[in-house]
Amino acid sequence: MSENQRCFRSMKKTDLTAVAEIERNVFSRPWSENAFATALEQDTLFIVALDRDTIVGYCGMYCAFEEGEITNVAVMPELHNQGIGKAMLGYLLEQALKRGITRLILEVRISNENAIHLYQSLGFKNCGIRRDLYELPVEDGMIMVWER
Repeated sequence: MSENQRCFRSMKKTDLTAVAEIERNVFSRPWSENAFATALEQDTLFIVALDRDTIVGYCGMYCAFEEGEITNVAVMPELHNQGIGKAMLGYLLEQALKRGITRLILEVRISNENAIHLYQSLGFKNCGIRRDLYELPVEDGMIMVWER
């Protein structure tokens, strides 16, 4: 997907089937369509990445005052390492700042070196490890924080 074909927008309920399909292909404990629908009804900021009219990625966070917790970041596996995730997260950070959010937190598997590198490139810092945070397989999670 070339940069001039990239488009980002807020996630809609009509996106949930495509988003849940990507989720199932990326994560060992995926969210259901219902879980995404419930999240959209709360104080959240969820976006999708589009290539023409096809959803190729998404990310989202829960919002509370000036803080956000990033819960999901995923790109179609066949499109990994093409800059989509970085551009999408950059757009999410812009939207968060517009909402007055100045601190973001996320968790990532310690074995997910590509994601850790991506988050570091956007200014996230490692602030600790949570033992056995993940299941399927059991693995520690790194807690990362971004502050403006």
